[in-house]
Amino acid sequence: MTPTPPAGLPPERARLVCRLRELKDGTGLSLAALADRTTFSKSSWERYLNGKTLPPDQAVRELCRLAGEPEGRCLALWELAESEWSGRAAAPPPPGPEAPRASPAVSQPPGAPVVARGGRAAGRGRFMAVPAALCALAAGGLAVALVVLAGQSTEPRPPSPSPSVPAPRCRGSACEGGSPMLMKCGTDPLTLASHRTATGAHLELRYSAKCGAGWARMWSTRIGDRLELNAAGAGRPHSAEITDGLAAQSYVYTPMTAARSGTVLRACFRPVTGARGECFEARL
Repeated sequence: MTPTPPAGLPPERARLVCRLRELKDGTGLSLAALADRTTFSKSSWERYLNGKTLPPDQAVRELCRLAGEPEGRCLALWELAESEWSGRAAAPPPPGPEAPRASPAVSQPPGAPVVARGGRAAGRGRFMAVPAALCALAAGGLAVALVVLAGQSTEPRPPSPSPSVPAPRCRGSACEGGSPMLMKCGTDPLTLASHRTATGAHLELRYSAKCGAGWARMWSTRIGDRLELNAAGAGRPHSAEITDGLAAQSYVYTPMTAARSGTVLRACFRPVTGARGECFEARL
């Protein structure tokens, strides 16, 4: 099941928070353990995962690494959220006699983060660059802007020794019908096969050797799309359906089915448009 973000967030940030929570659940790590394995503190992760503060892109990269997921899609969600949060996504004011003139570029004070093209800061303070620049402009370019932001500092700290990843909560037939995330089977899974449908949806067959179980997932979908998973010789297929717009922008997983060497896993996509379904499979 896709995690639900806090109410009241803009849709761009809600999608990012939802995805970050999903990745965190997949690692099986607590906030304290997550802090130990990254360069960000427990309190910072609490703010990021509750939508109180936009995380820097480095935090997104580190969470993707821990979850064993490609970072491209998460960074795309982060770009949208950062644009909304910083105001870069807002339309410029219409030209006219009352429209303010464009201000010249404000030089960065010594020691301030270097702002890259697009408004992001290089290094550890990337997501703070836009608010820092705005505060610096209001204060006449003074370094006071950095002090104002100190209360929301995400200064990385040296990582502590990494704790062991929690063991899976099921194995083989005990995983049948369970969630790969809640059962801690989503850490370092194998991608057995990938498929892109005619409607643009992306599908994957996944397998955890530690759990002895497989599942399927989908993203870039539409409300009403459905994905079914079946193992050769098994009973009824397991399925997942896109129920809302937030789920359509995130990864949605089917329940797991037990699988071992020689098992053929088959996934079938049923689009809401009524078009013909598309199936693909993989053998362990």
